[in-house]
Amino acid sequence: MIEKREKRKKIFYVPGMISLVFIPLFCFYHFYKVDAFKVYSGIELGLPYEDVFEKYKFSTLREYKVFEFNGSELDGTKDLNQMKLYLRMLRTNKDTINGVKIHFGSQTYYETFIRTIDIIAEEEAPTWIINNNDIYILGSSNTFKKVKDTIEYHTMDCGTGELMAKQRRWELENKREEEEKAFQISFFQNKWKILSLGYLGLVFLNIFALVKFNKSR
Repeated sequence: MIEKREKRKKIFYVPGMISLVFIPLFCFYHFYKVDAFKVYSGIELGLPYEDVFEKYKFSTLREYKVFEFNGSELDGTKDLNQMKLYLRMLRTNKDTINGVKIHFGSQTYYETFIRTIDIIAEEEAPTWIINNNDIYILGSSNTFKKVKDTIEYHTMDCGTGELMAKQRRWELENKREEEEKAFQISFFQNKWKILSLGYLGLVFLNIFALVKFNKSR
């Protein structure tokens, strides 16, 4: 005798269905509250200790050729070119006897100081230090090898020609990335109410459909 198999009633887990709708909604709300799409940035700044200059006796380590800048733009340009050539000669000859001392007077143009830093970067001065109104540059007999770094660094622009060109290229690339991020953020901000209402409507629709379906069974 064959027994008639009774059809089993399917079990619908209503809380689980509701969770599938609410979880994305809570995630978007949490991201919005904690500013998950906000971009943070910073500038790395390093300063020496006050006693470093006296401790290592930088003022007596070399026979320094002094370049003074007192505010004359014409003389400053001429002296900067001479300083650049002399610094290049020190590095090429690996001179460990001579060095460069740069003094800035109280009337020195800010541009002169920035151009000096630019020249130091261009000529790849091995060792240099700022002390009050002076910059001391020391030559070295060693050839420093550049270590491959996986971190990408961006130089902050201070008004020089070379740095301004690098800054413009970096700004264009950074602007494009910021526009993409701003578009994503603005999209969620502008459509936040619509998305919320849509999710809320979907929640009620699921509840209504599941309850009615279970009652009908």
